[in-house]
Amino acid sequence: MARRKYQRIDVLQRLMAYLGNVVKPFTFTQAVKSIRATDGNDKQKVAAAIEVLVAQGRLSRLSDNKYRTREKGVEMIGKLDMTGMGYAFLVSDTSENDVFIPPQALNRALHGDTIRVFVRQTRRRPEGEVMGILERARSEFAGVLRPNPSGSAFVLPDSRHMHQDIYVPADSMNGAKNGDKVVVSIADWPEDSKNPVGKIVDILGRPGENNAEMHAILAEYGLPYRFDSAVEEAAEKVTDDIEKELPNRRDFRGVTTLTIDPKDAKDFDDAISLRKLENGLWEIGVHIADVTHYVKRDSIIDKEAVRRATSVYLVDRTVPMLPERLSNELCSLRPNEEKLCFSAVFEIDENSEVHSQWFGRTVIRSIFRFNYEEVQDIIDCGKGNYAEEIMQLHKLAQQFRAARFKLGSVGFERAEARFDIDKNGKPVGVYFREDTPSHQLVEEFMLLANRSVAERVGKIPQGRKAKTFVYRIHDNPNEQKLANFSHVANQLGHKVNFGKGKTISIELNRLLEEVRGAKEQNLLETLALRCMAKAVYSTKNVGHYGLAFDYYTHFTSPIRRYPDMMVHRLLQRYLEGGSSANAEEYEALCKHSSQREQLAADAERASIKYKMAEYMQDKIGMEYDGVISGVTDRGIYVEINENKIEGMVMLRTLKQDFFYFDEENYRVVGRQSGKTYTLGDPVRIRVDRVNMEKRQLDYLMIEGEYEKEPLEIIESRKTGEAPKGQAKSKSNSRKKSTATRGARKK
Repeated sequence: MARRKYQRIDVLQRLMAYLGNVVKPFTFTQAVKSIRATDGNDKQKVAAAIEVLVAQGRLSRLSDNKYRTREKGVEMIGKLDMTGMGYAFLVSDTSENDVFIPPQALNRALHGDTIRVFVRQTRRRPEGEVMGILERARSEFAGVLRPNPSGSAFVLPDSRHMHQDIYVPADSMNGAKNGDKVVVSIADWPEDSKNPVGKIVDILGRPGENNAEMHAILAEYGLPYRFDSAVEEAAEKVTDDIEKELPNRRDFRGVTTLTIDPKDAKDFDDAISLRKLENGLWEIGVHIADVTHYVKRDSIIDKEAVRRATSVYLVDRTVPMLPERLSNELCSLRPNEEKLCFSAVFEIDENSEVHSQWFGRTVIRSIFRFNYEEVQDIIDCGKGNYAEEIMQLHKLAQQFRAARFKLGSVGFERAEARFDIDKNGKPVGVYFREDTPSHQLVEEFMLLANRSVAERVGKIPQGRKAKTFVYRIHDNPNEQKLANFSHVANQLGHKVNFGKGKTISIELNRLLEEVRGAKEQNLLETLALRCMAKAVYSTKNVGHYGLAFDYYTHFTSPIRRYPDMMVHRLLQRYLEGGSSANAEEYEALCKHSSQREQLAADAERASIKYKMAEYMQDKIGMEYDGVISGVTDRGIYVEINENKIEGMVMLRTLKQDFFYFDEENYRVVGRQSGKTYTLGDPVRIRVDRVNMEKRQLDYLMIEGEYEKEPLEIIESRKTGEAPKGQAKSKSNSRKKSTATRGARKK
């Protein structure tokens, strides 16, 4: 009885003593148990005291009813960026630097989640602990199913950002079998469980099957790979009402109108018309499929387009933003068919000076479909179908291009590797997509339309308030990254002196022209791209640095980009004299579209990596010349010259020395020999291993294996004979091996 009285008297004192010693997060149950507060009244006192301490800021409430004592630090909100090694970083708008989060402090947060983090300063660096998960980035993951004898199973996720296998109870298997590639949805994650609990929501196929792997990549990035039946049915009901629309539109059906697209294109969302006017000027029409005429705001199709925000382009397929009924039929500007468009029409002189412009809804009839190769042939020889029109468009486009670069537009011309795919989706060849004058012809007129539409809405007289609009913005380059880039360029023998503003782009263009055709061209172009800010969508215009435009938007691809649909709707609203749209609503849509665009780009890169690995599967043991394209503390990235396929030479495979990563100088250095491997160095590699699951290629460095040994020793390895004047010695070999291992351990 006395013990109970004693407990009631000092329960709060003992709670404070407990909190003074506890380091790890704790639950209410752990607290009352530790101070032996078993009486109901005492538990109420503890609960009330904890709430007071939380309100005072002396305790922090974590997710799942856990608490921790507040140390000296700050709370931050941001996104979780998980690494492949299991630790993570908090990326927050309120911090210039990312905050390190160790694995034990993640508290069930996953890659991309919006989280609340307590940040404290350790002796080494700021370190964070996840206190709460505000919003899950995703709940579905693709992976391989591995059942247990009990009938339950685990899904081993494909994503390198997901480090927990997902437990699937026996009644949630949905017919999946051992080894199936599946999509699993996380349903729960109990506090005391290491693994989340999920259920199978789709069976993709068997690992290695092309469709299964491509769908798994889409699922990995939270991207859809099919339309719901309700969306498809709604699309099938959309009718073509061109005759009814004719009185409301400017008629271009009698004007020479052409489409120019890739040879394998299935949808044609832009066309260019050309005719000479009586006033001596050229009338150029940039005609864009009028998607928003068919897709009404807040319809089921529009809501699906918002959710997707973009079409996704994998190596072997396009996953469209809109159902095929719209993207490949009604809104595709196919030749010899009347089509409804939203157009930007310009009157231009022979020097590419724009004298007037008009924006509005039109009806067109394309009379010829070109691919880029056909147009390039005409540009090269001056002959072919509609050669006169093509040559005139080419002339004007090149003048626009020259003027743009004179203003400071930055020109990147990286050769991009693409694959020839057979009917089974297997890559059988590699080719490179080049930026030819035929591509530039289309690009310059699309840029003209995009810039002019943005100026039409955003460029207003001083003193007047701009109306809400969607811009494609690109901020100035990162100064620290530019400094690092300058250092690397100087190391490779190219002097770079960046100033401010547009002088940076002028110096970049000078350097890019200087290295054209050099072995370091691809490397320096890649590093220069990394200096650039990411282009995003926003209602807050800051201009487009890379293009040197003060006003820029995306107007020309509403079939495949939702921001273009927003631009069409806003432009039409303002042409009709409408009031400004809700800025917050459109800014949220801009942010969502930018995020989805990044996911689509990540998925495209993942599909390229998969096909690269698949293409190199039968080339293990083959040797290639390459160039060092990256260096890390784990290894050296090498890009093969002939096919641009990148793999890694692990540092541990460089046997002649212990190599360490010199981050400041973008190189790895041999500790004893001083041998260096630097960005841009030419090397020769052997394909050592292909990991299809991780989409990774491992290379071995050829010239580095034995280069520190005399030639006769190298030759003896090939013949098995002892070098001249030297007997075979197993003990010598063992000593050397031990010395090498010892050196590598330092």
